[in-house]
Amino acid sequence: MTEKALSSPYDFDDLLEIMKRLRTPETGCAWDLEQSFETIAPYTIEEAYEVGDAIERGDMNDLSDELGDLLLQVVFHAQIASDEGHFSIADVTQAISEKMVRRHPHVFGADEQKTSAQQVANWESIKAAERAAKSKSDSSALTGVALALPALMRAEKLQKRAARTGFDWVDPRDILDKLDEEKAEIEDAMSSQDQQHIEEEIGDLLFVAANLARRLKVDPEIALRKANAKFERRFRGMESLATKQDLDFSSLSLEEQESLWIQVKTQENGKNA
Repeated sequence: MTEKALSSPYDFDDLLEIMKRLRTPETGCAWDLEQSFETIAPYTIEEAYEVGDAIERGDMNDLSDELGDLLLQVVFHAQIASDEGHFSIADVTQAISEKMVRRHPHVFGADEQKTSAQQVANWESIKAAERAAKSKSDSSALTGVALALPALMRAEKLQKRAARTGFDWVDPRDILDKLDEEKAEIEDAMSSQDQQHIEEEIGDLLFVAANLARRLKVDPEIALRKANAKFERRFRGMESLATKQDLDFSSLSLEEQESLWIQVKTQENGKNA
């Protein structure tokens, strides 16, 4: 591609050409040429999270930038695939376009289902049929839940899939009893001092907690992110209070630190009252 003037806008075709040029042997970028699906995958995941972060912060300028970074990851993977003779970016856009048309018969076909609930049910039915056609050797309801998902997100998706078969709690309040049961099992594991057993029981506790969140219509990943943000905000608040009082936070006793935590929490609750 020829160099563009700084004032000239770039389009999607330009981005494809830029990536192709970066991956051209001898004349491209050494780092880009060294990359593979495996080495780029962590960046793809990271960029997706940064998109989510920009949305959560309501920063539209940052969101535009982060979406560009995520789009670059799609183009990068497609170029690697093209270089290795697997598929092209045209195959990617063709496949997703076909899928969106196929999964929206109420828009692109004769299906009259118009309500949101009907559309969701139809979407899931179509997805199930696609999974069955794709994995004839694995007919499990859990087929297709990606192993690479964050563990908490994957737990929720596994539970949702299982629930569609009827394997689910009747009353979400019963899950609280299961949490108590898992807590008791952790206590037993701690008594045994078997680290592998402790890890297993804590995993069970987290899995049940994710199930409770799902049944209460709470996204556990979002809930935990908000809990992380709250902890960070309050911890920084403690450090700030210590500084204002000419105290070395790390030198304070646990009781003194707890006192600062209560002060920060009280201030927050007062603002939110």
